[in-house]
Amino acid sequence: MSIWAIIVIIGLGTYLIRWSFIGVLGKVGVPAYIERPLRFVAPAVLAAIAIPELVAPAGSIDIGFDNLRLVAGLIAIAVAWKTRAMGPTIVAGMLSLWLLDWLF
Repeated sequence: MSIWAIIVIIGLGTYLIRWSFIGVLGKVGVPAYIERPLRFVAPAVLAAIAIPELVAPAGSIDIGFDNLRLVAGLIAIAVAWKTRAMGPTIVAGMLSLWLLDWLF
């Protein structure tokens, strides 16, 4: 089987899986007991991506003030808690990481 046939088959499979949720559930509606937990999927995925980079940037757990990514992440968390806005949180996190990296 050629690589293009594999790509087309995988693409069709992905399309059908996504269409099944949009096409079927779009007409029927999702029950409230399913919709409520789905609100937490995006934050859970973001945490699953971000937390390992903060606490284990070199592959092993490093929870201390010598871990600059963790310190910058904690600063960003504090800004997010205070402002409840994404823009200032991203700016504060990146600026603090760059500043800490430059200082240490």
